[in-house]
Amino acid sequence: MRQVILDTETTGLKPASGHRIIEIGCVELKDRRKTDRVLHYYINPEREIEDAAVEIHGITQEQLQGEPVFADIADPFIDFIRDSEVIMHNAPFDAAFIDAELSRLGDEWGRLEDYCRITDTLEMARELHPGQRNSLDALSARYQVNIERNLHGALLDAQILLDVYLAMTGGQSSLLLDEDGEQGARSGPQRPRAVTRQTSLKIVEPSQDELAAHQRMLGLIEEQVEIS
Repeated sequence: MRQVILDTETTGLKPASGHRIIEIGCVELKDRRKTDRVLHYYINPEREIEDAAVEIHGITQEQLQGEPVFADIADPFIDFIRDSEVIMHNAPFDAAFIDAELSRLGDEWGRLEDYCRITDTLEMARELHPGQRNSLDALSARYQVNIERNLHGALLDAQILLDVYLAMTGGQSSLLLDEDGEQGARSGPQRPRAVTRQTSLKIVEPSQDELAAHQRMLGLIEEQVEIS
């Protein structure tokens, strides 16, 4: 199973208004393990970058003057993501920008979804944590993924998203026993399973007074929840 974690930085928020990609970063996973393969480009957007965007990623127009345009990196980019599962946080945003760049190259280039399967971790997070903040920073804090950055960057955010995605979906891999007792690796979220251990621990049953005290404490907790 080959997966690619992808992120972009852009000149603004709306590709329909002519905003362009200025950085693209991809990190490869195989069988839910990070490989050494990455794809990273800074891209000359051939247009101005909005000040609000610069405040987020810190990339200025002057820094991109000597960088390739998207047409120059389109082939290696498509080769990198082809036939993989591409994982993005808020996938419609990044996919819309990539589709806009491909459309500028001609109809024969198609859309991102023509080359890969797309997974949106923001949609996954909203299902797992309804009503909570599910930004990449919020998920990093929730899953205790260390973030060391002052500004956003496509490759850096892709690397952070990789760790968040693995944490959200059950870690790198779990060694489980199949029905025949053979050991094999399964990826993805796993249901907790009871583990039977042989021990000589003494089981101590609570007294009636302890049970009554426990019930009183539960009642107090319920009262506090209703008040709040």
